[in-house]
Amino acid sequence: MKRKLSLICAVAVGMAGWYPFASYPEPTAAITAAPTAAAPLTAPEPTLAQDQPTANVVDPAAPVVVVENVPTRDVKLSFAKIAPAPGSMVLRGARPDGSVEFGMRSDEVVAKALLNLDYTPSPSLLPVQSQLKVYLNDELMGVLPVTKEQLGKKVKAQIPIDPLYITDFNRVRLEFVGHYRDVCENPASSTLWLDIGRDSNLDLTYQSLKVRNDLSHFPVPFYDSRDNRPLNLPMVFASAPDGQQQQAAAIVASWFGSKAGWRGQQFPVYFNALPDRNAIVFATNDRRPDFLREHPPVNAPTIEMIDHPDNPYVKLLVVLGRDDKDLLLAAKGIAQGNILFRGNSVVVDDVKQLQARKPYDAPNWVRTDRAVTFAELKTYEQQLQSSGLVPDSINVALNLPPDLYLLRANGIDMDLKYRYTMPPVKDSSRMDISLNDQFLQSFSLNSSQDVNKLILRLPVLQGLLDGNSAVTIPALRLGAMNQLRFDFQYMNPMPGGSIDNCITFQPVQNHVVIGDDSTIDFSKYYHFITMPDLRSLPTRASRIAGWPISPKPWWWCRKPRPRARLPPCWSPLAASALRPAWRRSISRLPMTAARLRAKTPTCC
Repeated sequence: MKRKLSLICAVAVGMAGWYPFASYPEPTAAITAAPTAAAPLTAPEPTLAQDQPTANVVDPAAPVVVVENVPTRDVKLSFAKIAPAPGSMVLRGARPDGSVEFGMRSDEVVAKALLNLDYTPSPSLLPVQSQLKVYLNDELMGVLPVTKEQLGKKVKAQIPIDPLYITDFNRVRLEFVGHYRDVCENPASSTLWLDIGRDSNLDLTYQSLKVRNDLSHFPVPFYDSRDNRPLNLPMVFASAPDGQQQQAAAIVASWFGSKAGWRGQQFPVYFNALPDRNAIVFATNDRRPDFLREHPPVNAPTIEMIDHPDNPYVKLLVVLGRDDKDLLLAAKGIAQGNILFRGNSVVVDDVKQLQARKPYDAPNWVRTDRAVTFAELKTYEQQLQSSGLVPDSINVALNLPPDLYLLRANGIDMDLKYRYTMPPVKDSSRMDISLNDQFLQSFSLNSSQDVNKLILRLPVLQGLLDGNSAVTIPALRLGAMNQLRFDFQYMNPMPGGSIDNCITFQPVQNHVVIGDDSTIDFSKYYHFITMPDLRSLPTRASRIAGWPISPKPWWWCRKPRPRARLPPCWSPLAASALRPAWRRSISRLPMTAARLRAKTPTCC
């Protein structure tokens, strides 16, 4: 009896403790309020898509929040610029994916993003079953079903992108799900396609963030690798700079230019005035712009990060010194890169002497003193691998010195190692190798092994026969910039048959890899060029390839003048390639802003 009473009491106590918690009014209010707040975001509206057959609008995943009184900029990224050439994409059944990429600076955040698509679906598609899926960084942003009214017609659609998923590097991926009949489909059918127009674009609203005056992230925000726009970094002086100040500015400009690389760069000059963007200011104790008049004098070469006096969202990198020699020392410290940047200010006590440069050591050039591995040639991870039913091409850039002498050369030795998914049976699957869009050679993909090694010689400056001795393919010529391309062509078996006798299966992805330990060897050739040769001067292409040339000996030969008795003159041309030109001097000439802008190196 006591046990029964104890059990009854325990149950009563438990119910008493549970009842007030369940009937507490505040949680009830919170629970009932949540659906109301979320209803505009989650409530489905199927009739909206039906009422707009030519344009599908997907509700945004998150509300747009733009803070007032904060600098913003609107950017329209057209597919013509950010998508692979030619800007338009054709998504097919065998290759259903296409993507574009964009970045975001570390001192900005995306407040609003909108994807405007201009596409045309095949008229043979099955409505509703066929669709276009949109991903941002592998997160599904929206689905665009293909309706009957859209078949074969140009469609304009807008998909809001949730800014919460936008990071420093972003990939928008479009995936085509196409069907042209209910049963027994062939994924490689020519009727399965959806064309994405090059007029499609991304509308982005960037909002500036306040950055602390901290040099630990240098060169951010003055240069940000996530920003694909050309670098525009003004240089500010108190007045027309003298020779040493020009040299200091040239060293800093060359260092930032080497960082910008393919983006391009500009260094406009201001005298005793400030631009409305991040800038670099050169000042000494006795020569400084007016806005630095109250700045305390320095006792050593100093690099400091300060706010723009009129805009806290803009930063200034102030290079200070007691005199011009201090400015030059501070500039060399930036270019040499052995300063520990931290805090809002650093003092450059000493700059260690760099080792002597070696001939042809330009970072963007292929080494010509030894065999080079493909791991040294790749510019990003996973560049030498590809996947898919039809894998994309693998491309390797070969930037060569313009004086590499290949005349009478038999070819270039390449030790190629590659792996691939084995074809199920022996068929016509192959790997094609092309150089500068000209076909070189083809190799069968063996079905018995998945690792292959080839030792081949790329023919250069000589004719290639196409099987008919009467027809010669034009000679392959290497330039300053070259593209080596590997195409893996798989003979994929596809389902087929009739409705009564249908064979269906799921196609598998093919994976191909060019080994990092593959090598190409340019060490057997001489360096020779006849000067003057205007073609070797620094154009935009040669700047990307590595101009100006590496240090001596870049030997050049002057053609003998008629009736001249002197032998041809051989002389080294000293310059640097994609490295800061911190040992260069600038002649003392009257300098205007326009002339300084023209003489400032933008390629080193």
